[in-house]
Amino acid sequence: MNVLFCAGFAPIVRDPEASLAFYRDALGLPLGDGEYPATGNIDGLKHFGLWRLADAARSCFDVDEWPSEVPVPQGCVEFEVEDLDAATNDLRASGCRVLTGPRTEPWGQQVSRLLSPEGLLIGVTITPGLRPDEGRH
Repeated sequence: MNVLFCAGFAPIVRDPEASLAFYRDALGLPLGDGEYPATGNIDGLKHFGLWRLADAARSCFDVDEWPSEVPVPQGCVEFEVEDLDAATNDLRASGCRVLTGPRTEPWGQQVSRLLSPEGLLIGVTITPGLRPDEGRH
């Protein structure tokens, strides 16, 4: 597997209003409003957003509530890879429990997801618009 860069980070939030107040208002991060407050304008990071636990459950398990038998993640880190199928196979071969994927999200990102030992939701991804050769700076 050849990781190209960290594609994004999103804390998994249980209280979206409190999290938005902290990250946008207290820390001053340039997050918008709406269902998924996010930005692509933080130097050194391609993406930062506040991801609702219910949305993470839908992405991983196609259900609205995180399954009780799976530890609840505290955040999500995504790593852009050259070949998603190969990366997913490498992770499985190393003994990792891949929760979902490879799959294509409604916004076009291709992803496989798993939990880290620390409880972070990890994504290995191919994300349209984030690669330097796609015209984004």
